Amino acid sequence: MYGISLGVDIGGTNTAYGVVNRAGEIIYESSVSTVEFSNPNELIKCIYADLESKSYTQKLLGIGVGAPNGNHFTGNIEFAPNLPWTGVVEIAKLFSSIFNCKTILTNDANAAAVGEMLFGAAKNMKNFVTITLGTGLGSGVVIDKKIVYGHNGFAGEYGHIRVIPDGRPCACGRLGCLETYASATGVVRSIQLLESENKATSPLLQLAKPTSKDVVTLAAEGDLFAKEIIDYTAKILGNALADFMCFSNPESFILFGGYAHSGQPLADRVKFYMEQAALNIYKNTAKVIISELQHKNAAILGTAAIVFSDDIDNLTFDY
Repeated sequence: MYGISLGVDIGGTNTAYGVVNRAGEIIYESSVSTVEFSNPNELIKCIYADLESKSYTQKLLGIGVGAPNGNHFTGNIEFAPNLPWTGVVEIAKLFSSIFNCKTILTNDANAAAVGEMLFGAAKNMKNFVTITLGTGLGSGVVIDKKIVYGHNGFAGEYGHIRVIPDGRPCACGRLGCLETYASATGVVRSIQLLESENKATSPLLQLAKPTSKDVVTLAAEGDLFAKEIIDYTAKILGNALADFMCFSNPESFILFGGYAHSGQPLADRVKFYMEQAALNIYKNTAKVIISELQHKNAAILGTAAIVFSDDIDNLTFDY
């Protein structure tokens, strides 16, 4: 009666996908390693085979795909620095061809924003920003309950605002981008690059391949070096959000993904630094909160929600 949609979140490390109904319930979900597929066609065929074996492919209302540098207008992933495929990838056209089903593509952070509006913390908000903290850092900007796509479909690339002059090299080719400091990957980079008197005894340095989750876990356990990294990251992100307030004057910044799993204490620290740096007219006007979809696979819900939020039967983009 309600219809179901397929939500696909293509990340730099993994691709998550799932079947969702209009009530925001994930009927089925799974994931595969993005980096194992040198050809996006093979990735899509893998997802199709899985869903076909479970009899979902003939019941889909549509497909929502979220991806870094996903252009809503063209249906293409265009020069995404954190994906294994180079150049322009006609990802929506490929999905439509293999599934024989209409497909909507958007930036992964925009998908998160739609999911938050339909199923999460932004149900009663008109103006807010989602900040995704994964392999990269994305932002979905909502003004008057509408996603801001911009002229070419790439509005909201806040992860590539440069926050440190001549700072860390970014996969996009520039230096000092916000995501090199405040993404989950950026947190890991800080382990090697931050100087700390405590670092010699930190358990973080005993791990072969520490993750942002390790940093969060150890910080919660009181490790001083891990806490220093979290505070350093929160300060950079909070200062960046203070600048973002000057653009869209949001009611709230909603954090999810990556180390945002640590919860509201992280959000509170980010807000502390945001308020320190905010222009007077914006002080204490915006909340910093954690996604309500954080433990419900927000990526899948967000991409699936695009199908329900758009009138897919009247979709004008010819993918």
